[in-house]
Amino acid sequence: MKIDKKLTDGAVLQELGARLQEKRLEEKLSQADLAEKAGIGKRTVERIESGEATQMSILIRILRALDLLDRLDVAFPETGIRPMDLIKLRGKTRQRVSRSKQPDKSEKKWQWGDEQ
Repeated sequence: MKIDKKLTDGAVLQELGARLQEKRLEEKLSQADLAEKAGIGKRTVERIESGEATQMSILIRILRALDLLDRLDVAFPETGIRPMDLIKLRGKTRQRVSRSKQPDKSEKKWQWGDEQ
């Protein structure tokens, strides 16, 4: 089943649970083995695989135990500079350096009493 916006939340949870179960079986892990590897209870693995909701931290533990954590980058890529932001920034980069107006060191500084 393809996960798309037409599915209900419950259907998405069912599909994710089934996919996690498939991956666990592919890795030749029992529910107890996965639970131990993830540091969670076996009943928690059972509930997730049956499509019940869980905390994100538990899902992260399971993904880490199944060596799938890096796949979250595909689902949630880092945001970079958007093309429109680049266009707005173009031309606003510094083009030259202005020199500070410092007094000429060869001239003697004026002091009180020098007016004579």
